[in-house]
This record gives sequence, structure tokens and C-alpha cells, in this order.
Amino acid sequence: MSDRILTTPLAAAAAPSPDSAVYGKIARRILPFLIVCYLFAYLDRVNIGFAKLRMLQDLSFSEAAYGLGAGLFFIGYLLFEAPSNVLMMKIGAKKTIMRIMLLWGLISMSFAFVQTPMQFYVLRFLLGVAEAGFYPGIILYLTFWFPSRHRGKMLALFVTAIPLSGVIGGPLSGWILQSMDRIHGFSGWQWLFLIEGLPSVLLGLAVPWFLHDSPRQVQWLSDDEKRFVLADLDADARRKSQEGGDHASILAMLADRRVWTMVALCICQAIGIYGVSFWLPSLVSGLGYQNVLQVGLISAAPFAAAAIALNLVGRSSDRRLERRWHLIGAFLVGAAGLVASVWLHGTPIAALVALTVATAGVYSATTMMWMLPSLFLNGVGMAAAIGVINSIGGLGGFVSPYVIGLIKDATHSTSGGIYFIASVAVIGALLTYRLPKSLVNR
Repeated sequence: MSDRILTTPLAAAAAPSPDSAVYGKIARRILPFLIVCYLFAYLDRVNIGFAKLRMLQDLSFSEAAYGLGAGLFFIGYLLFEAPSNVLMMKIGAKKTIMRIMLLWGLISMSFAFVQTPMQFYVLRFLLGVAEAGFYPGIILYLTFWFPSRHRGKMLALFVTAIPLSGVIGGPLSGWILQSMDRIHGFSGWQWLFLIEGLPSVLLGLAVPWFLHDSPRQVQWLSDDEKRFVLADLDADARRKSQEGGDHASILAMLADRRVWTMVALCICQAIGIYGVSFWLPSLVSGLGYQNVLQVGLISAAPFAAAAIALNLVGRSSDRRLERRWHLIGAFLVGAAGLVASVWLHGTPIAALVALTVATAGVYSATTMMWMLPSLFLNGVGMAAAIGVINSIGGLGGFVSPYVIGLIKDATHSTSGGIYFIASVAVIGALLTYRLPKSLVNR
């Protein structure tokens, strides 16, 4: 069927298809596979936090060396993310996501053979290069299927993969570290990288069977449903164009002050989410839980709470078409939980509850923050802007683990680093408060 037919205004025959039924059908088709992909992507990115519990001792790495290596991922991410997103607009999501997943899976498995800090640094950098474009690419991909009024809920469902990677990855990583140590001459942390990297390779090979580049290409939507969705998306694009969301060039996009506000907010949420993700196993261990399997099981609780919280926040935001206070609240809850975890350090159960609250807050902030760029940007400018926001903003992921590592080496405590993350979350809340109401409430 021609594009001309598909993009005509909504026909009367489409009327029987309720809005929620059509987008629910799309969500059931594309989101489960995207969630599984990102679950393993994120697991491959942050399982270094569990490997650290044994890897540093085996290889005689310092805490600062670990923090630097953990953060170097984001330098590779910074350099290649925006180009990856622009390329996706030209070659399609299917080819882009397949390429990214195959490369990151193979590189993640290669960590099993690291022996020196330099090898560790190089592979972390290359992992960032390989994965560059996946997360912002999916943010962009969702705009090809869902209008803004549904995107908070759908983005929340996708981002659920991040805490789910902790729910699944924590116990799995702890079990691998403890049960597979010295099997066939490999340490537990080496098996960790090999076992958890393989699914990414297999999922990458499966991409052509599960993803399509646009609603026009699928057989599981009727012609009327395609017209409904494409007319809806076209109306969304026209609104953003009228509000200055189209940029004629990359330079014009970079001159948009709203983009740089999003960069600042992205830095704040990245410092929070990666500070928690990279250091939660160590923080749990520091509460007195030393058995690695026990650490993995206990670490799953904060991530499970985050998976529930971010979906509740996303649904609430869509229902009310309100973004500002949902994001402010998430930032402040994260900050309060982090500070409380330090104050309650002498009471492990209470401190763990506080860490759970903090994790729910920082993950909800990530979901809400990424709702904002697609509310006012459009077309190739949006693709480039999302890449720029995530790549530069993602430097917070470099700063967070490295700063905490330096503080821990200097003070033999993570308390100062946790206060640093909490302070940045408060700054994120203040920046959000200054956003124009017309920008964030739609």
C-alpha cells in the first residue's frame, strides 16, 4: 500500500479502533523485545559492579582504577552517540540496533580476559563506542510508534529493563561469582562476563525477526490502524513544528537553549542512576553482608522497588499530562533516600530501606527526564538532539563512579560520594522547577 494512502487523515473506518487498543497492540508487539534487549545491554554495562567484588583483588586494581575504567565507558558513548542516532534516521532502527547489540555482546564477553588496568580501560571505552546510540535510539524509535500523550507510560515500561537488570542480574551475578569460581580454570568474575554477554549476541541476531522501522512495514496492524497511528503521529509532529521543534541544521539545534537545559538535567539523572547502579553492591556489602550471593539477592530488592515506582510515576504523569512535579519529586525522593542511607548506616535494615527509596527515586527521575526532549523536538533535529543530550549528559556516568572511587580511596568511606550524588539530585530538582510550564505539561 502506498505511503499516500497510509498518511491520509483518519478514515471513518478507523473509528471503531479505540486509542488505547491500537497503542496497546503496538506496545505488546515491540516493547517486550526492546525491554529484553535493554535488560541485557544494561546488565553488560553495570555487571562490572559485581565483578569488582572479586576482580579488583585478583588483578590488584585500586578503587580509583576501577572508578576510572567504569567511567571511561561514557567517553566512548559521548563521541559516537549523536552520529549513531543520525545514522539510524538514514538506515533504520533494525540495522542500527542489530549492529549495536552484536558488538557490545562480544566486547562484554572479552572482559573475561582482562589482565591489566590498560586493557580494562580500553575495553570499557570500546563498550561505550559499541553501545552508543542504543538508549537514545530507542527513545527516538518510540516516537515512530507512539504520540506524546502515550510516551510516558511506554518509556517507563522500556526503562523498567534497567531495574529489572538489577533484580535478575544481582542474584545471577552473585551466584556466578560464588558457584563458578575456578571452574575450568576461570575465576567467577570471568564466567560472569562470558555468561552475561552471550545473550546480547543472540538477541542481536534475532533483531530482524522482531523489529520493524515504522508502522507502515508491519503486517499485524490493519490498514485502518496504520492510518490512525500515522495521522496521530503526523499531528504530533505538526504541533512541535509550530512550536519551533524543527531545526534546519545541527548548529540550529545546538543553539536551542532548551536542548542545553536537557543536557544539564541528563547529567543530574546520570550521576544519580549510575552512582547507585555501579556502587549498590559495594554499599550493600558495606552494611555487613559479605557473602556475594547474599549481596546479589539483597541488591535485587531496591531494583524491584524501582521497577514498580517508575511505572507508577510514568502512568501518573501521562494521566495528568504533568511532567514537572513528577520529575522534581523523583529527584528529591532519590536525594532523601541517599542521605538517609548514610545516617542509618549503623542499622543495616533501615539503611537498606533508605537505599531502596533512593533507587526508586533516581530511576523514576530517569524516566521522567527522558519524556521531555520528545515533547518539543522533531525530525532529524530530535534525533541529533537526543544523541547530544544523552552523550554529553551521560558524562555524569563518568563523573559519578570516578568521584566516588576517589572519595573512597581518600576517606575509606562512600559517605562523601553519596552526599555528592544527593546534592546533584537536588540541583536537578531546582533546574526542573525553572522549566516553562508550557514545555513540560502536555
